[in-house]
Amino acid sequence: MAMRWSCWRRGCSWRPTAVGSPRRERPGCVEPLGTRAASDTRAQIPYFSLMKILMSASPTMHSISQFHQRTPAMCSCRQTQSGEKYSDPFKLGWRDLKGLYEDIRKELHISTRELKDMSEYYFDGKGKAFRPIIVVLMARACNIHHNNAREMQASQRSIALVAEMIHTATLVHDDVIDDASSRRGKHTVNKIWGEKKAVLAGDLILSAASVALARIGNTAVVSMLAQVIEDLVRGEFLQLGSKENENERFAHYLEKTFKKTASLIANSCKAVCTFCLFSS
Repeated sequence: MAMRWSCWRRGCSWRPTAVGSPRRERPGCVEPLGTRAASDTRAQIPYFSLMKILMSASPTMHSISQFHQRTPAMCSCRQTQSGEKYSDPFKLGWRDLKGLYEDIRKELHISTRELKDMSEYYFDGKGKAFRPIIVVLMARACNIHHNNAREMQASQRSIALVAEMIHTATLVHDDVIDDASSRRGKHTVNKIWGEKKAVLAGDLILSAASVALARIGNTAVVSMLAQVIEDLVRGEFLQLGSKENENERFAHYLEKTFKKTASLIANSCKAVCTFCLFSS
C-alpha cells in the first residue's frame, strides 16, 4: 500500500498514514496525541521517544538533538521561545576593525592620481568585511584561550588588513576575467578605466599587501599567506576548466572553491593563531 509520512513536530506523533484515509485537517501539523479514536490501532511513536531511541543507538545523534532544541520546530502549531542570546559578530569585533579601510588606503602609497583612485575604489567602507571579522574573532578567541588576554595584537590586526587587501585584489582581477560590469552596486574598475589598467590596479593592491605582510616579520605567517596567493591563482585556473565525469566534477568543484575562497580564510585564521602559540 502506498504510504506517506506525516510531518514531525514537537508534541505530535510520528506514524505512517495511508493515502486516501480520512483525517481531520488542522493547519500546520497533525493531530495531537490523545485525540484519535480508540479503534485506531496503528503504531504510534511519540517524537521524543523516537529521538531517545535513535540517540541510544548512535552517540552521534546527540548533536542532532542539540540542533533540534535550538531550531524552531517545523509544522509547529505554536512557536517556542529560546532563552539563548546570540551576539552579532560584527558588534564583537568592530573595535578592532575601526579605521580598517583608512589604514588600507595608507598602505597604498601612490603618487599617480588615476592609479590611486583605481586602487582605492573598492576600499570605500561599503564592503561586508567578512574575512577581516573572521580573522579578528579568531584572534580574540585564541588570545583568551592561550594568554588570557582580550586585546588583539597589532600584528594580528595587520593580518586582517592584509587578508582584505588580497581579497580585494582578486575581485579586481576576477572582474576582468569575467568581464563583469558591476560590483557592490556600482561599476567595476575595468568598466570605468578599462581592462589593462584594472589588471595593473589589482597587481598594485597585491604588492602593497605583500609589503605589509613582510613588515610583520614572521616567516611562518608570510609562508601561510604566500600559499593563499598561489591557491587563488590555481583556483582561478580550475574555474576555467571542467570535468566530464560526475565524481571528478564534484571533486574539481570542491578543490576550486577551497583555493578561491576557503584558503584565504583558513590560512589567515591559522596565521593569527601562530602569534598566540609563539607568545604563550
